[in-house]
Amino acid sequence: MSTKYPHLFSPIILGNQLFRNRIFNSPTGLEIDPEQYTKGYYERKAIGGSASVCIGDACPSINGRTRKSQINLWDDTEKQKLTDIAQSITRHGAVASMEILHAGNCSYYSADAYGAQLYGPVDGISPFGHEIKEMPEEMILQIIEEHAKAALYAKMSGYGMVTIHGGHGWLITQFLSHENKRTDKWGGTPEGRARLAIAIIDRIHQVCGPKYPVEIRIVGDEVYEGGYHIEEGITQAQLLSGHADLIHVSTGSHEVNEVFTITHPNMFLADGCNVHYAAEIKKHVKDTPIATVGALSEPELLEEIIASGQADVVEMARGLICDPDLPIKLQTGRDDEVRKCMRCLWCFSHHMFAATINCAINPEIGHEYEHEMINAPKVKKHILVAGGGMAGMEAALTAAERGHKVTLCEKGDRLGGALLCEEKVPFKEKLDQYINLQRRKIEREPNIEVKLNCEVTPETAAQVGADAIICALGAEPIKPPIPGIDGANVFQAEELYVAPEKAGDNVVILGAGLVGMELAIYLSMLGKKCTIVEMAPAPNDGGNCLHGLAISTELKKYGIHISTSTKAVEINENGVLCEFTGVPAIAGFRFGMPEYPADGTEGTKFYEADTIAYAVGMRPRWAAADAIRDSAPEFYQVGDCVMPKNIWQATTQGHYAARDIGRM
Repeated sequence: MSTKYPHLFSPIILGNQLFRNRIFNSPTGLEIDPEQYTKGYYERKAIGGSASVCIGDACPSINGRTRKSQINLWDDTEKQKLTDIAQSITRHGAVASMEILHAGNCSYYSADAYGAQLYGPVDGISPFGHEIKEMPEEMILQIIEEHAKAALYAKMSGYGMVTIHGGHGWLITQFLSHENKRTDKWGGTPEGRARLAIAIIDRIHQVCGPKYPVEIRIVGDEVYEGGYHIEEGITQAQLLSGHADLIHVSTGSHEVNEVFTITHPNMFLADGCNVHYAAEIKKHVKDTPIATVGALSEPELLEEIIASGQADVVEMARGLICDPDLPIKLQTGRDDEVRKCMRCLWCFSHHMFAATINCAINPEIGHEYEHEMINAPKVKKHILVAGGGMAGMEAALTAAERGHKVTLCEKGDRLGGALLCEEKVPFKEKLDQYINLQRRKIEREPNIEVKLNCEVTPETAAQVGADAIICALGAEPIKPPIPGIDGANVFQAEELYVAPEKAGDNVVILGAGLVGMELAIYLSMLGKKCTIVEMAPAPNDGGNCLHGLAISTELKKYGIHISTSTKAVEINENGVLCEFTGVPAIAGFRFGMPEYPADGTEGTKFYEADTIAYAVGMRPRWAAADAIRDSAPEFYQVGDCVMPKNIWQATTQGHYAARDIGRM
């Protein structure tokens, strides 16, 4: 028992199942093939100490699929794979759970791939133009049976619990929500709207046994205009109490863009921002345990939630993607080694495009199986890491952990690289914590010698005499060739991140990439009025569409205006003269940024400002890398000095470069 987190590490019994602590891994959908990668992804969380590991996106009906990757539970074609995954979880002492999800009127894949008719509580039209028909009672009864059969399938495959997804806009939410205007017993009143969820849970208990634990995820508050709010969430939970074994309280909806990144909290929201919904429901539901979820990674907060009675279980998805070892680290007193989720949403965005899950700051994620198969290096070497930013720190740590001797040289007086400029930014708190974590790990690593204020040159490299160089020299800001760019009122974006007091009250930012848009948000939080002009026809979210969605919400919140297809041609002490390129604006991906049209189609416009900032991109330090390329027998170039992209690219390249050294 942990003395520091006694409530968090007290067991809980649901039905006839003992769970070793109160940290549950909430479901994340993942392709089931190739099986070894899926198995490694889930098994890693069981190894790390989670009490329950829930595999996501299992569908009870071929007509209920919202996407291709959902697990098939309507026949037994995937039984062996699902059994293997369950065994990989349970052999480490965790309870394997399976999420069962029917998408209802959002079953777009079933409609598009199989020509299935979409059904929901009532008639309607989907956002993509599909006809939705009111679900007849015989189909409702069939769906209840399909859920029960799916739960039995899960139980027989080794899953000690099932999670019925009754939230986020899927079938059960559609019945629970105000859109359910039915006049029969399956709608109309709170009892009618909850009837389907209760019937599914009760039928599962009949089929799988009354003590087989059934968790249900509900939405405590839909938090959008026209949706229901916490009073309705309380009523739903009261109706479900005594039927479900655990009521898992989430919020928002997948299907409403403006609240998607509240359901999956973004970096602009506070730690545990959705806990209060579960806590309010907990006050009114005494007979059934309550779970909370969302923006949870701070150890003291996790303990406080359980100790104060706000919830009985804390559920984490991204927190345990970022650090699967979070539970065991807390239990063994290694709190300051926890890698905390930055809530950058890279894992989710990457999954939407590539059907795999990666983490921006944990290179192991998505490659757990490969990591188990990697042997120790055959030859231990002396490695010079040039540059102490994201890529360089990860490279140094990985190399040292593999037994190599490392000399880490950083030309500045601190490790952290270019992102140190954001350490004052409130919504980058977790990034700052990550940089400090990497520093602590480097300080504690006896195989790493750190040399600060040390620029790596051919002479420096010769003095070190390393067998291999990992070059992580980063990139430098591009200064656009605009008349007036050297004016006293013009700053590179990094300067204003470090010293926002230099900015006046009215700021124009050149460049709608992540650096420029996040700077506009930061300055707006400090009371500045910000306008962004961008040459391209759309802002650039850096490939992270969901973070782009979160940013667009903040831009709207602070009244930050973006004019795309707008080129700055001259700067003076009063502002920026721009001309319009005439290129039509475009919107982002379905869950990305909306369209931001230009302020005009031709001609020019003068944007008044007392401060101008430029964030038009970064130039990799290729020449500096070339200067030391021949200074060791092996040379690896990684991160922004190859091509500036993002933290995931930097940490991943640094990690794997270090892993490649010493193979022969």
